[in-house]
Amino acid sequence: MLDITNLHCEYAANPIGIDVRQPRLGWTLHSSKRGARQTAWQIAVAASADDLSQRRYLWDTGKTAGSENAHHPYAGPALRSRQRCWWQVRVWDEDDQPSAWSAPAFWEMGLLDASDWRATWITPDWDEDVTTSQPAPMLRRKFTLKETPVTARLYVTSLGVYEARLNGQRVSDWRFTPGWTTYEHRIQYQTYDVTKMLTAGDNAVGVLLGDGWYRGFLGFQGQRNTYGDRLALLLQLHVTFADGAEEIITSDEAWRAALGPIRASDLYNGEVYDARRERSGWDRAGYLDRDWAGVRTLPAPTAALVAQNGPPVRPIEELSARAITVSPEGETIVDFGQNLVGGVRIRMRGEAGQTVRLRHAEVLQPDGNLYTENLRSAQQTDEYILKGEGEEIYEPTFTFHGFRYLGVTGYPGELTPEDVTAVVLHSDMAPTGEFACSHPLLNQLQHNIVWGQKGNFLDVPTDCPQRDERLGWTGDAQVFASTAAFNYQIAPFMTKWLRDLALDQHADGAVPHVVPDVLQKLPWSAAGATGWGDAAIIVPWTLYQRYGDTRILAEQYASMKAWVEYMRANGDNELFFGYGFHFGDWLALDTGIDGLVFGLTDVMLIGTAFYAYSTELLAKIAAVLGKTDDAAHYRDLHGRIVAAFQQEFLTPAGRLASNTQTAYVLALMFDLLPEAMRGEAVRRLVADIRRREMHLSTGFLGTPYLCHVLERFGQLDVAYALLLQESYPSWLFPVTQGATTIWERWDGQKPDGSFQTPSMNSFNHYAYGAVGSWMYRTLGGLEVDPAHPGFTRAIVAPQPGDGITWAKTSLQSMVGRYAVDWSREGDGMMLKVAVPANGAALVKLPDARIEAVTESGVALADAPGCANPRQEAGCVVIEVGAGEYTFQW
Repeated sequence: MLDITNLHCEYAANPIGIDVRQPRLGWTLHSSKRGARQTAWQIAVAASADDLSQRRYLWDTGKTAGSENAHHPYAGPALRSRQRCWWQVRVWDEDDQPSAWSAPAFWEMGLLDASDWRATWITPDWDEDVTTSQPAPMLRRKFTLKETPVTARLYVTSLGVYEARLNGQRVSDWRFTPGWTTYEHRIQYQTYDVTKMLTAGDNAVGVLLGDGWYRGFLGFQGQRNTYGDRLALLLQLHVTFADGAEEIITSDEAWRAALGPIRASDLYNGEVYDARRERSGWDRAGYLDRDWAGVRTLPAPTAALVAQNGPPVRPIEELSARAITVSPEGETIVDFGQNLVGGVRIRMRGEAGQTVRLRHAEVLQPDGNLYTENLRSAQQTDEYILKGEGEEIYEPTFTFHGFRYLGVTGYPGELTPEDVTAVVLHSDMAPTGEFACSHPLLNQLQHNIVWGQKGNFLDVPTDCPQRDERLGWTGDAQVFASTAAFNYQIAPFMTKWLRDLALDQHADGAVPHVVPDVLQKLPWSAAGATGWGDAAIIVPWTLYQRYGDTRILAEQYASMKAWVEYMRANGDNELFFGYGFHFGDWLALDTGIDGLVFGLTDVMLIGTAFYAYSTELLAKIAAVLGKTDDAAHYRDLHGRIVAAFQQEFLTPAGRLASNTQTAYVLALMFDLLPEAMRGEAVRRLVADIRRREMHLSTGFLGTPYLCHVLERFGQLDVAYALLLQESYPSWLFPVTQGATTIWERWDGQKPDGSFQTPSMNSFNHYAYGAVGSWMYRTLGGLEVDPAHPGFTRAIVAPQPGDGITWAKTSLQSMVGRYAVDWSREGDGMMLKVAVPANGAALVKLPDARIEAVTESGVALADAPGCANPRQEAGCVVIEVGAGEYTFQW
């Protein structure tokens, strides 16, 4: 019997306030039976929980043959704004036996049309000096309800960031709402269920506003007011009573505004909080606001209002202080033991007017003082001015910092570990992957990769979270997407970002270096860089492969096609010339000169390689979407690009025009060389690695593919030698130096304690963590079967490295949880495989002979659930369905 759990709508459980007019539904299946699978399904949707139980349906699919358990689009009557739908599902198993109906779930629509908004945009009725950070306005309104409501929904957005409160409480722990989008084109709003926060009689709603991305310092040229210079609020509260009557409270001219304790707030520089200026009870009905100012109304922005697309930023975990010391400069230093992103919560008692200063840094100088040069102009400093009334607790509201170390001055008394806590913030993505092995340094590397993702997946996929940048660099996101999708459920997060990528894409198809694009006004080209713009295609393709999501391909298709056509227009004879600014193989080490960041690999070679790869993917995507003419056209174009690449960059002797590791890696990874000449390319690649005493020299574009290429072409030992290399440059060198996240530079901090150039030296920069996907795939032994996207079938093929005796990996996919656990002892090996109900796996046992393999103690030929066992090129291959298996040989 199949059990149904984890009902989800648009990747979320019971979402409210969505604006997808045909939301997609899915579920997970569980069974202890080997081979358990779904052969048919039935979805029923109703207007209420009672209707659902009474089988009064809005939409009923009936029994529908198929094994798909995700991405079923609702196809019933058109949905209305604020409509709640209840639904459940049942399935039929491999014996055509029906399951019980699942527990009911629901989704709720948001405000679907502009006419649904009755609220007015309001802003405080005063003038400001917007050339620098301003105090955070407080806006409030009192209202009276005739009785306690049965339902209440709060719809809110802002220009800037906001924190909404009702009757003295925050409505949510979400941070930095409404989030960062291409504000010129679209602004998100959030929906909150506030039914339990309201009461009969007098109530009050209050909202804090902060500069955020909208008008705060943004970018690395000191610019402010990127999107506008006035903060504003749009709010609508829908209240429904037991008799069905409704009341709507909106932002309008009846609101009042004042300044409070937040004297300045900035994402880069931090927050200044004067507790003496707190207005106790300002968000409650009984507060007297006669001395408050009024508000002005503003014309509505031209941008579309859209529902929250991705996961919210939230406090996810807390870390205690590991050690507290005093620096040579006399600053109290708190070490949290982990480079993280967020802020601190600090407790104190002191006299009114005392100022506590909190500085944040990723590393210490060799002498024990905070190292802050790499922050460039970002201050990363919060200040708290005490009010002098017993214990006071401070945690910043509208800023975040990248740090491991906290420097404290002015603290009244002695700071103890119990007084200070680090609060970790990032987008609320569900963890999906786990990896561990017998090599402790690799486990720390995986830890660092995960924490790099946590710190940089904060509403957009940023490059780094600490200096005056924190931008959505497309190249970084592209190279890391595959690893990111192992560690966390990233589909909603990346879908939100990709929509902004398409909106910010230039009319000629050039993709900006960063999304949202805040570099448009730079004097040098800020779009169209090879390897960066390809995020427009590589990221959606990765989401399709990992989650089986064809809608993201359809949504982004015009953007993907425009990028390929941009490359075509900026070349000749099917070569991408790379006009304008390009990053090349960013931070590659093959120049041999410290400080040269572009690498030696010819940008035209790199550009043509990615032109070929993106065109090949576009042809595949067109085929998936049923665009047969486009598929044929781009397959033909891809063939011409490959031929042009060979003619332009490959000598008859098999040498590439750029004789670099990255050149050979890209040519081999993207199948750009004739079959007969690939062996020579591999030989040259390996020779260069050996010449460098088993060290890599690749940068941002070559590094992600390096181990994949070596493994594919029979050089697994070389791939492991690079992975396990501990001296600079290598993945493990930062680990040996105490890193807890991935560094931007291979030698961000050198063995003698000195630092790389401070102008570009982030200690939390996930790009080189792209090796994580290879660790999951090859060492862990788990990958999606590309012929079966969405993990409807996995490939289980561990390839142990020398000296590694065991590894465990798992992934919570859209189908369910896959797990691989292998160990070696002497000449023997054991492999445990768990396949979820409705899943399947192609299992490859390395260095095995079919007659020597057993499964759960039974000869392979007699093992139930093991189909089509065969000997292939030094391994045994078996096809398995759902269940748990133990192979030994």
